[in-house]
Amino acid sequence: MVVAVYPGSFDPITFGHIDIITRAAAIFEKVYVAVVDTRSSKSLMFSTDERIELCKEALLNHPNVDVIPYTGLTVDLAHRLEAKVMVRGLRMGSDFDYEFELALNNQKLAPDVDTMYLMASLDHIYMKSSLIKEIAGFDGEIRHLVPNNVAVALRDKYRSRV
Repeated sequence: MVVAVYPGSFDPITFGHIDIITRAAAIFEKVYVAVVDTRSSKSLMFSTDERIELCKEALLNHPNVDVIPYTGLTVDLAHRLEAKVMVRGLRMGSDFDYEFELALNNQKLAPDVDTMYLMASLDHIYMKSSLIKEIAGFDGEIRHLVPNNVAVALRDKYRSRV
């Protein structure tokens, strides 16, 4: 069985993420959506438990996809899960520089885990969680960018802050 892991903060999960997950699930027998538990470089809107629940609900129709939390190095998680591939999504050229550096470092740490990049579909190339949160914060329409459960959760978060 070929296992892949798709790591990220998923704060929140978007249709762009779901596109990458759906395509990876068609390639690999098992895909773990790994929701990072801590992220020092980012300010997260949703707790880990909330992000996991949002992902699980959004991915109900993906039987070979499991959503799990993790901490630590992603390559260590890949080893624990016996994943041979780390899936990453690319939206634009600026993503490539960061991803290239990350892949080279991961290759040094775990030469047995390959990184596979899936290009964002044209419909999702502009999606970015931080921009979606900004639009939601100004009560803009986001249902074309995120699943309904995420749109509701974002609205609730912003309403509770007022």
